[in-house]
Amino acid sequence: MKIYSGLLIEITKLLKKYSINEVVEMRISKFKNFDYQINLFVQYSSHKDIKKILEELTSILNNSKLIESFEVTDNFFINLRVNAQNIINKLVDVEKNIKTDTPKDLIIDYGGPNIGKPLHVGHLRPLNIGRSIYATNRIVGNNILSDIHLGDWGMPVAQIITYCDDENIEIEKLTIEILEEIYPKASSKYKSDEVFRTNALNTNKQLSTGHLETVSKWKSLRELTLSTLKNTLTLLDHDFDFWWGESTVNDIIPKMLEELFDNSKIEEDEGAFISSQITDPRILITKSDGSYLYITTDLATVILRNKKIPHEKVLYVTDNRQKLHFEQLFQSIEYFQFPTKDYSHVGFGTINDSNGNPLKTRDGGNLKLTDLYMQAFKYIEEINNTLSIQDINGLTNTVLTFSDLITNRKTDYKFDLEKFTSVSGKTGIYIQYAQVRAKRIIEATGMEAISSKIEVPSHLDNIDRNLIVNLANIELFLEMSIKNSEPHHLANYLYEISNLFNTFYQESNIKNMENENKKITKIFITNLFIKYSHLLMQCLGIKPVEKM
Repeated sequence: MKIYSGLLIEITKLLKKYSINEVVEMRISKFKNFDYQINLFVQYSSHKDIKKILEELTSILNNSKLIESFEVTDNFFINLRVNAQNIINKLVDVEKNIKTDTPKDLIIDYGGPNIGKPLHVGHLRPLNIGRSIYATNRIVGNNILSDIHLGDWGMPVAQIITYCDDENIEIEKLTIEILEEIYPKASSKYKSDEVFRTNALNTNKQLSTGHLETVSKWKSLRELTLSTLKNTLTLLDHDFDFWWGESTVNDIIPKMLEELFDNSKIEEDEGAFISSQITDPRILITKSDGSYLYITTDLATVILRNKKIPHEKVLYVTDNRQKLHFEQLFQSIEYFQFPTKDYSHVGFGTINDSNGNPLKTRDGGNLKLTDLYMQAFKYIEEINNTLSIQDINGLTNTVLTFSDLITNRKTDYKFDLEKFTSVSGKTGIYIQYAQVRAKRIIEATGMEAISSKIEVPSHLDNIDRNLIVNLANIELFLEMSIKNSEPHHLANYLYEISNLFNTFYQESNIKNMENENKKITKIFITNLFIKYSHLLMQCLGIKPVEKM
């Protein structure tokens, strides 16, 4: 924590003096009268110099202007209460305080839509989680790039082309609505019709060998899907640095397979290629008909990224059901001796209906993401019919984002539109309402942005103090979120400070406050809240609305 970094460095130096090489960290205290806790000393309770260490620690804490009071428990927990008046001006430099001293180069792979298929409700979580991880890393100073990784090659595409050929459908004249109807029909026919399956396999070979007419049809399908996809993502406020797909690495795969075979890393088995690594099960790299699998294109993508993009870590955001696939991918990367990187699978649960079943349409089909958006938009419009289209859109995306991210990504959750649009509780609407209320206070008092050079107030009441101290916790929650790729820490933290601000607002009566100095202090704190809530919204992929 940079606000308290000087103090933590002093304590770290003290420990080194007694040959204890530990980095001292503060954690939020569960005790009402204290703000933070240091539990590091528990493990050194039997240290021969523990009394001397605690004596010197006491001296450090007594001399620190940041610490108001503290206690050392019998089991050597250090409980701290900070001097809120002495940290208040430090909070102004939040952008500086949260910047990492050691920026990392990362790639985040998420989204993964397929040609011919609309974005459905199952894409909401990877989009929200991926965007939040991306934004949060950017805000703290890491160099992170996003790749949507399109499913735009291989058998699914071959099935669509074959179906269109059989039905005399001109691909160049397709609408996205018709294409979306064709996809499931083609997939079903591939499973049930042997002749169709043979033809689709032949189409896939033509595609992989660069057959001009087949490739031309593929390009038309890709352009149509990509155009529609980008429109949907714009509506939901998503974008990507790279729009690479399976097709991007198509030319890399033959050489990759050849080199792996020559190096005895893969071997042939009844026409298929499998990893030579002894695993259970053996990892299938290509099918017996020569067609590629997800792992084939994923491995080739690893090669391409290593050539094109400087990075030290790759995050793959997909649902929990793909855990085995990524375990096999990471095993293969290591076994094939590809350049060493930190690879991580960021799994997530499903969005369910009120009965706990995956959220579907009434007829059991996949619910389009645009349809879910319109459901939320119309619901919000009905209960807030005086708002502008822009603000309704903002609130809609807030609901679809915050309700998703407030839940630990590893777990499932039930989508409840009525609950998620409530002005009370842990909702995106509540979050937006708090920041809109804060801006109204500033406008009503006629005091725009109060200078960050405000004199440290001589007195802070309890509600002032609680809000200030909790704003200082932002570094801890950012750390937890980035370390574990878990946006819910930030979402819950945003709710907590919003809740504290609403209490602050109700108890302060700023508009009618006669004491000018107290009023200025309250406005100053309100501005801080706006600044911090906006930054956290940015981390979550939420834009503040102007009116509610």
